[in-house]
Amino acid sequence: MYRYDEFDHDFVEARVAEFSDQVQRRLAGEITEDQFRPLRLMNGVYLQLHAYMLRIAVPYGTLNSRQLRMLGHIARKYDKGYGHFTTRQNIQFNWPALSDIPAILADLASVEMHAIQTSGNCIRNVTADHFAGAAADEVADPRPYAEILRQWSSVHPEFSFLPRKFKIAVTGAERDRAAIQTHDIGLHLKKNAAGELGFAVYVGGGQGRTPMVAKKIRDFLPEADLLSYCTAILRVYNLYGRRDNKYKARIKILVHETGVEEITRQIEAEWQELKDAELKLPEADIQAINAYFAPPKLVDRPEGDAAVKQARLDSKNFSEWLDQNVVTHRHPDYAAVTISLKGIGEVPGDATDSQMEAVADIAEKYAFDELRVSHEQNLILPHVARADLKAVYDALVEISLATANSNLISDIISCPGLDYCALATARSIPVAQEISRRFASLERQREIGELKLKISGCINACGHHHVGHIGILGVEKKGSELYQVTLGGSADENTSVGEIIGRGFSSEEITDAIEQIVDTYLGLRLSPDERFIDAYRRVGPAPFKEALYAGETKAA
Repeated sequence: MYRYDEFDHDFVEARVAEFSDQVQRRLAGEITEDQFRPLRLMNGVYLQLHAYMLRIAVPYGTLNSRQLRMLGHIARKYDKGYGHFTTRQNIQFNWPALSDIPAILADLASVEMHAIQTSGNCIRNVTADHFAGAAADEVADPRPYAEILRQWSSVHPEFSFLPRKFKIAVTGAERDRAAIQTHDIGLHLKKNAAGELGFAVYVGGGQGRTPMVAKKIRDFLPEADLLSYCTAILRVYNLYGRRDNKYKARIKILVHETGVEEITRQIEAEWQELKDAELKLPEADIQAINAYFAPPKLVDRPEGDAAVKQARLDSKNFSEWLDQNVVTHRHPDYAAVTISLKGIGEVPGDATDSQMEAVADIAEKYAFDELRVSHEQNLILPHVARADLKAVYDALVEISLATANSNLISDIISCPGLDYCALATARSIPVAQEISRRFASLERQREIGELKLKISGCINACGHHHVGHIGILGVEKKGSELYQVTLGGSADENTSVGEIIGRGFSSEEITDAIEQIVDTYLGLRLSPDERFIDAYRRVGPAPFKEALYAGETKAA
């Protein structure tokens, strides 16, 4: 993974000192909250319902054990003993005292972390496939390019005050695990017919109150042109993006209103002025960044197959976890492990201080000191020898993180909702907890199969409900919380926005409604291998509407 150089250390330490002074001035009453707001947002500090919240960047979701231990330390010393991993592969602390935040940032700087550009109308944390560098279906590791983009975009003088926030995602595999088509810029790393690396470029994706799937504007961009082309996109957006209405300020609106052909023409014209200038990436620079992401030395461990086979016979629970949370690695003697942060009845994405420290120990001992945060709010051990899988599982059991539900209905993405967020209009955490309890049986979950359920507590869609196979949006209506259901969304290589199925449901009704949807799917699927999303695309919304609202229609 990337390591700070002298410039990085000096820059981050200077920002800590600068913000420390700003905090002291705020605490002394020398500046008002309105004056302080833009300063704190530049450093990842939000004011939520009950306290300040600090969002910490985890670039492209990559961590080492030292960094995760520091996050555990911060949770214990400065918060309430836990942190919340987010859909941008970051982590949030919801209860820090403002007076403590400079000390937190100093602690983060000591392990090469920060909170810069985790808020504001700038280029946010660049995200990537959480199996990057390990995935068997990968063309190339996307993280070096995410790091190049991070360095280019950090405190970029031209793009620090955009019309609205801007999000970039990169994937290097045919299977899109980074949801690139839901981003302002999505980059799909690929090879052309000559075997050269480059990118398919997507622009104008996003969720929120106007969900849109990104449009492909270039099928192949040479890797050397990555920064110049992204600069061209940002310049067109910065020039023409709306600043009069924040709800129409994202690039997706500009693409929609301008038209994909015209926006592509504008971007290409701007790029022609940039492509052969100083932003062209020298091969030596690309290789220098690539060197930071050299794969670990994976020695052959052929004993793994026999060890796994025996462990399966000895433990049904281990066998189920292996089937659900362990995926194929590019090296046949290794695997990538998903550590589910979705225990039944627990808060999705939360991890305690002791859990973070224990996972750090596991990563250091069994996973070459490397971890990932997924946009699905789980942790990943990307390089585990198959011979060590049982030991890893046993260690996770000890800290209550061995739930075998990756990609199942209880593996719910959820924003913090009205329990924390000042923008929320409804609670999302209690709904997620109740649904996971309703479907607690692993046997039942596995019978249902892959099902992506995502919950947002407001229209900003931080819970990605628009692209859930089943999406739930909490809204406020006449003083009550109602939950609107969408079906048919997806965030993979076949990205789609879910369709609103009908009227909303109360908090007392929503879990029953989800169960009715699931039962309807089980009754109409062609075989156990037909996933929910595939069945929905085959039959459409009609049978689900009939199941949910038939009595109301007849009564009317």
